[in-house]
Amino acid sequence: MLDSKVADLLNDQINKEMYSAYLYLDFANFYTHKGLNGYANWYNVQAKEEMDHAIGILQYLQDNDFEVTLSAIDKPDKVLDKLDDPLRFGLEHERYVTSLIHNIYDAAHQVKDYRTMKFLDWYISEQGEEEKNATDLLTQFELFGHDPKSLYSLNNELLSRTYTQASILMSE
Repeated sequence: MLDSKVADLLNDQINKEMYSAYLYLDFANFYTHKGLNGYANWYNVQAKEEMDHAIGILQYLQDNDFEVTLSAIDKPDKVLDKLDDPLRFGLEHERYVTSLIHNIYDAAHQVKDYRTMKFLDWYISEQGEEEKNATDLLTQFELFGHDPKSLYSLNNELLSRTYTQASILMSE
């Protein structure tokens, strides 16, 4: 049986992951309106991945006999003006999500919930990847994004990103 505090934190994380998807859809919308369909594609794929993260946690809770309660998803509150705003906010957000996952892991560790700690290992690795991707996007934009030809090239490169279902769901 899951510790109630750990289960509640995981349940809340479902909402945080869905908010992440919603935020990234907002970023994709911003880039679509700016004519940067590659950046929009990147964030659309990212939104799908965030939904996978939420579903993975939901399934884990259900598999452990916890009744999941879904709550409303907040409206994204970031004001997007400059082309690099979503990139900066995206990195900031991924760092925040990493801190949330670490907090859940710490709570599981405190009650010796090794099963949940093992489950969260995937999310910890994933967050490392998420932060690196967000950092790389921002760094590339800072280096090349102010030159129209380079921005065009970066945008075209991002058009090639495709969605692949998260491995946390593939074992089901």
